[in-house]
Amino acid sequence: MNCNTSSNNERWIGCAKLIQAVTRHFGPHAKKSIHGVQHWRNVENHGMTIARENGADMLVVELFAWFHDSCLVNEHIDDGHGYRAAKFAEAQRGKLYNLPDQSLDLLMRACDGHTCGLATTDITIGTCWDADRLDLPRVGTQPLEAFMSTGTGRRLADQMRLQC
Repeated sequence: MNCNTSSNNERWIGCAKLIQAVTRHFGPHAKKSIHGVQHWRNVENHGMTIARENGADMLVVELFAWFHDSCLVNEHIDDGHGYRAAKFAEAQRGKLYNLPDQSLDLLMRACDGHTCGLATTDITIGTCWDADRLDLPRVGTQPLEAFMSTGTGRRLADQMRLQC
């Protein structure tokens, strides 16, 4: 986690503690899972690239990267994991990070809706979803521009398509 990307470091309580807590919550397979630590790092990197261009709330994007798949119970179909991740993230507010109510709402909506295949006009939620989708090649799926919410996400998906 890039603990210094947030312009308001008072919102951080401890990024090492957050990574440790999320990894512990996910379980012993967090380092080997296709939805675990490496995926979370990739989503964070994609998210920071997009957020630097579009002004999304960087702390929400970082937190999304680490929380969004943290409540999966299996590697295949688990429709409730986004909602559970949103609730887990909410429960960690004040323990691992601080966010104002509006930003917490964005984080929870991003986590809860990230598996629906939708696009959004909200720049922060869209950045979160695009960052997750840009890591689809890890499971053999090409990200599609049509499912991206941000201009940067569409551009990066198109670049990936052209590299194949």
